[in-house]
Amino acid sequence: MESLPGGQSRIADVAAHAGVGVATVSRVLNGRGSVSPDTRARVLESIRVLDYSPSSVARNLSLRRTLVIGVVVPFFTSPSSVERVRGVVAALEGSPYDLALFDVESADRQRRAFDLLGRGDRADGLLVVSLVPPPEELARLGSLPCVLVDAPSIEVPNVVVDDVFGGELATRHLLDLGHRRIAFMGDKPADRFRFDSTRDRTKGYEQALEAVGLTPRPEWVREGTQNRHVARSIAEDLLTHGERPTAVFAASDIQALGVLEAARSLGIAVPGELSVVGFDDIEIASYANLTTVRQPLFDSGRIGAALLLQALAGEELLTRSRTLPLELVVRATTAPPG
Repeated sequence: MESLPGGQSRIADVAAHAGVGVATVSRVLNGRGSVSPDTRARVLESIRVLDYSPSSVARNLSLRRTLVIGVVVPFFTSPSSVERVRGVVAALEGSPYDLALFDVESADRQRRAFDLLGRGDRADGLLVVSLVPPPEELARLGSLPCVLVDAPSIEVPNVVVDDVFGGELATRHLLDLGHRRIAFMGDKPADRFRFDSTRDRTKGYEQALEAVGLTPRPEWVREGTQNRHVARSIAEDLLTHGERPTAVFAASDIQALGVLEAARSLGIAVPGELSVVGFDDIEIASYANLTTVRQPLFDSGRIGAALLLQALAGEELLTRSRTLPLELVVRATTAPPG
């Protein structure tokens, strides 16, 4: 039998040429099952003679591989999430894997994403960014390899920062400058789609105050969302009702920018009358000259994806949790109280 032009032979043609069944050819191609040396040699010779090229799609399906990595992330358009996904994309360059993004902004969408991924035909592995899936959703994944980014876990490999330390770092900076009336702006803890890191940054803020004998004042701890306009509204209320703080530590740069806008609208000089510290060091923070706590957003995504690639390659992970360093970046929005 002659080969079809351009390597267009089918697996059935190979089987007929070698005098075996299609299943035997499939076992030879996939390296699975018991095939005698003589039969294997005959099949390989038929593949050579017919110039047979198996479909990569069909081959991957037979191996139950999709060559796709799923990334589940809440509020994908937030600058911190975008930067982490950029790190994931960088880690996948040169690998055979593509990326499928699941932007989950509600409990229903999160459940649907985990239901789809748990079927095993949508992705070979999973990265979950900035949220900790409930145990029942992790259970849906079965044996699907999974790594968490910006979310601690005992059961699942993860890449995190020490948010408690970050909250202390920001607050100690303000205390060292001489501030004692320090407010905090974070996310609502009751919402599962708010970033859990806020809770730990609040704890760091409280611990830093208590270390110098100060008691956090409830009226100076405000909660909203990681939305600049919401943060501005909350900050305007904070700065115009009751005793005004001399400094604000915001749990994200976006919220800190809202505080800066509120101060500008009220004619409050920064940093002369009000110091402001953010968290993340997203790109716009440097343009705003914002003092902030820098976390390695890009590296967290890159390292998380690298850990997942190791797991997919069958390599043993040397550590199941990576804690990345934080750094205080002092710019022009903080100074001693006026």
